[in-house]
Amino acid sequence: MGVVILLVMAAGVAAMLTRRLPTAFALVILAVVIAFLAGAPLTGENSVLDTVIQEGAPALAATMIAILLGSWLGKLLDETGIAGTLVRKIVEFGGDRPVVVALGVLAVSTLVGTVTGSAPAAMLAGIIGIPAMIAVGIPKVTAAGTILMGIAAGMPFELPIWQFFSTALELPVDTVRGFMMKLFPFALAAAILFVLIETRRRGVEHAWSLKSASAKPASRRKQLGDAPWYALLTPLVPLILALGFDIAILPSMLAGVLYALVTTTRPGEMSKRLLRTLYGGFEIAAAPIVLFIAIGILLAAVKLPGAVEALEPLIKAVSPQNPVLFVVVFTLLVPLCLYRGPLNVYGLGAGIAGVLIAAGIYPAVAVLGIATSYNQVFGVSDPTSTQTVWSAQYAGVTPQQVMLRTLPYVWAVALGGFCVTAATYL
Repeated sequence: MGVVILLVMAAGVAAMLTRRLPTAFALVILAVVIAFLAGAPLTGENSVLDTVIQEGAPALAATMIAILLGSWLGKLLDETGIAGTLVRKIVEFGGDRPVVVALGVLAVSTLVGTVTGSAPAAMLAGIIGIPAMIAVGIPKVTAAGTILMGIAAGMPFELPIWQFFSTALELPVDTVRGFMMKLFPFALAAAILFVLIETRRRGVEHAWSLKSASAKPASRRKQLGDAPWYALLTPLVPLILALGFDIAILPSMLAGVLYALVTTTRPGEMSKRLLRTLYGGFEIAAAPIVLFIAIGILLAAVKLPGAVEALEPLIKAVSPQNPVLFVVVFTLLVPLCLYRGPLNVYGLGAGIAGVLIAAGIYPAVAVLGIATSYNQVFGVSDPTSTQTVWSAQYAGVTPQQVMLRTLPYVWAVALGGFCVTAATYL
């Protein structure tokens, strides 16, 4: 039966790759089929309806709320001009020095990446940052990659990511945070090296482009003006509270929302702005929330006793236990997290992670190391991820071009994560 379940999973991956089914729909269908194959009854204990769907759907509720708060804060960063001001100040400081401008935009992207992920983060840093980099001669692919590498460097500090891995892998937030801190130096080093190497290797390309795109930030600046300097600290507020004062994730993010509001908005306009940006945040968060509902359902299915019993011998047979072999095998498998592949943690990879833990093949913290390392690759180089598609198209290149340019750097980040995992937890 384990072989049949794996074949069903492969069919699900094929459906997602060929875009015959949206990822969320495919994951739910997979979960229901796996549950039936595992011998789960329709209702009752360990059943399809009561366990997989009823309990699985809200299993990642804390993550969904964190995603919503992150989207809300991202919307405030946009509407209040905080993100645009950060990028403009960096560009003004860099002048006509391409490397300085790129490193500055990278820093802003990293900061924004700690608040929210996916396309909203790319837009916040890229709407002004990409045209500015291209204007000083940075190649288009490098400009798009700089935004993505910066967001990935901020990802280890993204509080909704902490909440997701904590809930999905049933680990304390402190444990997730601890590994993320170990992963951050690799992500930051790769991002800086990307800028330094690619800007020197590709040289300067003076191409006047994106004129229509740059008109929007200019008109917005005239309308809003620069945000106050103290408002620019907004992205740091949730991090300081969560890291420095050990405050829970959701209150920390809510404090960031309130700080952005108070430092940029007149008292008489606060309620309107709060509601407007909250509703805008719902629009941004809708797609990932649906995906997390589906992931919760899939996790519930693969953790059923029948599924674990069927899959355990197969997965154990191909899972390396030797630390060196562990690093080699999982490093070679990095491409499987691209194109919504089977190791993509926001797809079937979440189910595989659940099986690895439920079957006792690896400790949960080692699975955390695997999943977060792959997530660094997916967040930058996957041509199907929204932030990669948006950045590439806005810069005037293809997502595949960005993938080829950035993949060696994030592959090295994943290697670093696997090495830390093997040395620490195996």
